[in-house]
Amino acid sequence: MRSRILVNRIAFGLTALCALVTVSALFFLLGYIAVHGIGALNWDFFTKLPKPVGETGGGMANAIVGTGKLLLLASAIGIPIGFFGGVYLSEFGHGRLGFWVRYAADVLNGVPSIVMGIFAYVLIVLPMKSFSTLAGGFALGVMMIPIAVRSTEEFLRLVPDSVREAAYALGVRQWKTILFVVIPAAMRGLLTGVLLDLARVAGETAPLLFTALNNRVWSHGWTEPTSSLPVMIYTYAIAPYDDWHRQAWAAALVLMLLVLAVNGGVRLILPKRRIVL
Repeated sequence: MRSRILVNRIAFGLTALCALVTVSALFFLLGYIAVHGIGALNWDFFTKLPKPVGETGGGMANAIVGTGKLLLLASAIGIPIGFFGGVYLSEFGHGRLGFWVRYAADVLNGVPSIVMGIFAYVLIVLPMKSFSTLAGGFALGVMMIPIAVRSTEEFLRLVPDSVREAAYALGVRQWKTILFVVIPAAMRGLLTGVLLDLARVAGETAPLLFTALNNRVWSHGWTEPTSSLPVMIYTYAIAPYDDWHRQAWAAALVLMLLVLAVNGGVRLILPKRRIVL
């Protein structure tokens, strides 16, 4: 008995130590970024365009708006396709076709993001002969599809079969059961998957270098190159100007806070109510 208690305490201590290391790494990263970036955060950073090369000041208003446009377009492409694909796998994908769809989603989820950028570059940028917001949003949208497919499938599968059977017993057709019973029962989980999907692609840089590229002025419409926070961080970080380095840290802090806000929102949504009824 004493040896079992000793082993239990050792195992508990190791797991607590690993948890502490994980949390410490997160807070160290946040603190390091905040210390270097908080000084460059001001009203101009959120409202003004970047200054010409060599001048100090300015901001990243175009990059913030560009990131929003890219995520909006990516969501319009990736979320509907991933959602309906997940519904198919959960409710109908029990055969060979369902197996291959899952396999394709898992493979696509493992493809490096830079390959997605090259794919969008060949498919959109070369025919249009121009970098654009459309190409960048398409690349990010394709990256969102496999995550949306698998998360939708898993959350819909958490809905007990008894809920479906109760609807069938009342004479409800299958498509109505899925639309008005199963999906509402898993709505909180589906929303969680969407938010995590957005957080996943919000910080991607490599695909945007091949598609949206960059822009130091406002991007009008969807067919022009556009700026984004990840690309601006990369551009400013490798520049030889100290002021640009400070703004790169500030942009990294803003992007980090955006991701934390999304993940924090997910954590606040989940405990309020169970995913299934």
